[in-house]
Amino acid sequence: MRITKSMKKTMLERLEQCYKDTTTALTYSTPFELMIAVILSAQCTDIRVNIITARMFPRYNTPEKILELGQLGLEAEIHDCGLFRSKAKNILATCEKLCREYGGQVPDKFEDLVQLPGVGRKTANVLLSQLFGVPAIAVDTHVFRVANRLKLAIGDTPLAVEQGLMRAIPREQWSDAHHWLIWHGRKVCKAAKPLCPTCPLSDLCPSCKG
Repeated sequence: MRITKSMKKTMLERLEQCYKDTTTALTYSTPFELMIAVILSAQCTDIRVNIITARMFPRYNTPEKILELGQLGLEAEIHDCGLFRSKAKNILATCEKLCREYGGQVPDKFEDLVQLPGVGRKTANVLLSQLFGVPAIAVDTHVFRVANRLKLAIGDTPLAVEQGLMRAIPREQWSDAHHWLIWHGRKVCKAAKPLCPTCPLSDLCPSCKG
């Protein structure tokens, strides 16, 4: 099936109808809390991250307080998160850099964000979009899967998919569409068993198994 610009436009319209006003599932109250939550979310569900941060943030929610924990203390706080040792190391290094170079604040430029340990393109784009209103598309596993299945953007890497989505989606919709694709991947276009028969995009999807 050849996917035309018109079909992509219709896909986006339907996704917006289904997931309008959706936002991140991560719970946070400050920019720093969101940064830590997104770092923790790598290879870990948002539900699990919210359990961890609900336990941690009331006591440790600034770079200074987390630095006081040290490696072993932070590992104990996030031990039920995947890759907790490497995440603790990166979070501590990021906290040190934030205190040294940014007055403890989360920077608002992509180039600065990706220099922080544990912060890659996906995390930087989430923070720019969610905190600073900068149009951005963060490609996580859901966005990567849904974009390729729909052929909204085709790519073997997250960067290739991100660039494809930036071409396919109007810039003013980048941040919103990022959430639409995530929630569609969670609720309908699941990794193992996509719910094709009930999918609102099934007639447009070249991967439909319904």
